[in-house]
Amino acid sequence: MTGMRITAVEGDLTTQQVDAVVNAANRRLRGGGGVDGAVHAAGGPAVLEDCRRRFPDGLPTGEAGWTTAGRMPARWVIHVVGPNRHRGETDRGLLVACYRRAIEVADELGARTVAFSLVGAGVYGWSRSESVAAAREAFAAAEETGTRVQEARLVAFGGTAHEAVLAALGEAGPPR
Repeated sequence: MTGMRITAVEGDLTTQQVDAVVNAANRRLRGGGGVDGAVHAAGGPAVLEDCRRRFPDGLPTGEAGWTTAGRMPARWVIHVVGPNRHRGETDRGLLVACYRRAIEVADELGARTVAFSLVGAGVYGWSRSESVAAAREAFAAAEETGTRVQEARLVAFGGTAHEAVLAALGEAGPPR
């Protein structure tokens, strides 16, 4: 891949200075725990209001849609619904689809910098390495078909998560 730069950062998705952040949402798009709850809390009521208005019935697994980012520094939130492995959604293609659709929505919006949460990792039962591998696959496909996204930032919350992302990307961790 040559056009899109993939970076791994340790930090809070909701404070990233990017055009769009990618929220690992539930099907209802009404907030929840983890990243989804943090995005709704940081963005404020405007995010939930936009979700209700634009997606009254939510979104199916593997799909993406955008809303305002409210009070966050990003302009948009791209909500993706990851597959919940604990509920039998074990099709890896749905995980890849989340990242692919997020890039497609970013292109529709004209977003050049996009910060991604680790979709499916955590309570939905996918490992961090599986999530990063799905992201890389989707990013490679997006480059082949011509994305305008210049930076795809994988945001890991905490040092352990960051090290796992770096390892999955095949990069060395920070000096000790």
